[in-house]
Amino acid sequence: MELEVQDLTRKEYERIRKLVYAKSGINLGDQKMQLVRARLGKRVRQGGFRSFDAYLRHVESDPTGEELCNLLDAISTNTTHLFREMRHFVLLREIVKGWADSREWRSQHKTLRIWSAGCSSGEEPYSIAMLVHDALGNPPVVPIKILATDLSTQVLSRAQLGIYDAHRVGTVPADLRHRYFQKVIHDDQACLQVIPEVRRLITFARFNLMMTTFPFRNGFNVVFCRNVMIYFDRPTQTALVNRIAQTLHPGGYLMIGHSESLNGIQHPLSYVEPTVYRR
Repeated sequence: MELEVQDLTRKEYERIRKLVYAKSGINLGDQKMQLVRARLGKRVRQGGFRSFDAYLRHVESDPTGEELCNLLDAISTNTTHLFREMRHFVLLREIVKGWADSREWRSQHKTLRIWSAGCSSGEEPYSIAMLVHDALGNPPVVPIKILATDLSTQVLSRAQLGIYDAHRVGTVPADLRHRYFQKVIHDDQACLQVIPEVRRLITFARFNLMMTTFPFRNGFNVVFCRNVMIYFDRPTQTALVNRIAQTLHPGGYLMIGHSESLNGIQHPLSYVEPTVYRR
């Protein structure tokens, strides 16, 4: 028999809104009460709590922070696919080939460093890794290091496997699909997995974009932060863009989602084309 849980109240929803905003920057707004009820209700029942209030008190008193991670996993949306918004990847190929052909650039940058922020289940960083590996040759003319981060531990655990259903690989250009995937059996199903040579280019890590300072010593040549800021209000967007800009090397690029814009945000980056900016 399923546990009976008291319905989510407006007061409890406001507590959840404030907690999610403080810990992740995600602004749920006034109209997402039904979404929160649906996504957190299962977690509340699984934990044996009779109300959202009891669950929230558990989250707030958990010294490990583990249940807070579970709450944020349930709330955050993770929708993506391989080679999403293809224009960015066409441009990325042009950029990295130009850098690789420049003796001056290579003398100043011993490693090509790229950050996929909000990487979800890995489609974006694997798309980046395949394209850059292809563009720079084998072995690449400069070493490649890709950092892929997300708030959700659940999607990161899937991302590290690099395993996708065959239909999800259909958006990968045919030449890359043939070279960079191998057939595997996963959970008794035939799937495709990114080859080890490409998986080794990526480091996956949990990271909260709401940190007031970013702990990256080496900085990045390119940052992908796409379809992340749509969940943030303008002050949060402004602070995030400026923190990201500080991580970029001079001449480095920021790619944002096609539903996003930096219009009205004060930042030190130069406009290149829609959704692309350069330091």
